[in-house]
Amino acid sequence: MKTYPNPKSPSSSNDAAKKKTGSEPASFFDVVYKIVRKIPKGRVTTYGAIAEAADIKLTPRMVGWAMNGAGRVKPVVPAHRVVNRNGELSGRHFFATPTLMQELLEQEGVTVKNDKITDFKTVFWDPGARKAPSAVKKKD
Repeated sequence: MKTYPNPKSPSSSNDAAKKKTGSEPASFFDVVYKIVRKIPKGRVTTYGAIAEAADIKLTPRMVGWAMNGAGRVKPVVPAHRVVNRNGELSGRHFFATPTLMQELLEQEGVTVKNDKITDFKTVFWDPGARKAPSAVKKKD
């Protein structure tokens, strides 16, 4: 049977989850929300990409569970920018209205048709992608 970390347990987070205050570790909710807040406007990412980038043994389903509570978090978490691996608006039912997620994405320039992002590969943002190191000039 697969086991999942307890979000309130200090052992559920490894060194990738930065400390909030003192010796209290960040919960996986905090780690997920921090990643989601970095998604640029007009871009989307997936539950799985967030799970991988979190580096604390999360599953996409656990990210979805965290996103379910994102509407009550301050500062705001742009939950509308998180979709499933196929680019479908699978979290749309957790918004105030069934069309709000699509409306928010469209306001940012993301095209949605039949509850699916039409140019998913173009607007996908990988939270785990590292910036390429800048070229170092050699001294003569």
